[in-house]
Amino acid sequence: MADTLLRVGDKAPDFKVQGIPDGEYSLSKYHGQVVVLAFYPADNSPVCTTQMRAYSLDSGSFEGLNAVVLGISPQDVASHLGFASKHDISIPLLSDPDKTVAKAYGVLGPLGFYRRSIFVIDRQGIVTYLRRSKAGLTYSPTSVLIDAINQVEGK
Repeated sequence: MADTLLRVGDKAPDFKVQGIPDGEYSLSKYHGQVVVLAFYPADNSPVCTTQMRAYSLDSGSFEGLNAVVLGISPQDVASHLGFASKHDISIPLLSDPDKTVAKAYGVLGPLGFYRRSIFVIDRQGIVTYLRRSKAGLTYSPTSVLIDAINQVEGK
């Protein structure tokens, strides 16, 4: 699958990958629900740990909006298990070792590394918010994502 550059208003590509805690994940599994797809470079790195912990701590805010946050990175399921356990991360963590999903969403940097990126996907599977980081040292805080969800939901 070639790299694409998704934009707001585009249909989000479906995918099927392994993850924790439930095994197999796909975007289509969440049809009718808002999905926040959080691409992050690596388990156990400082910014990624802070980001995934923040989204875990705020998961109730997302659930109150009938939204789910899915973290996705190129590490395998075993790495995700250790990462989640060590840092009390409760959101699902998806594994994309061949970077197929990253390519479909256009989040790989020039050297093939994951760029920290966020996509908010509405109930019909349309991208309504996105942010691709160049350096990956910052992330979209929960408040920004909740505002993006509320805007789409007309709240």
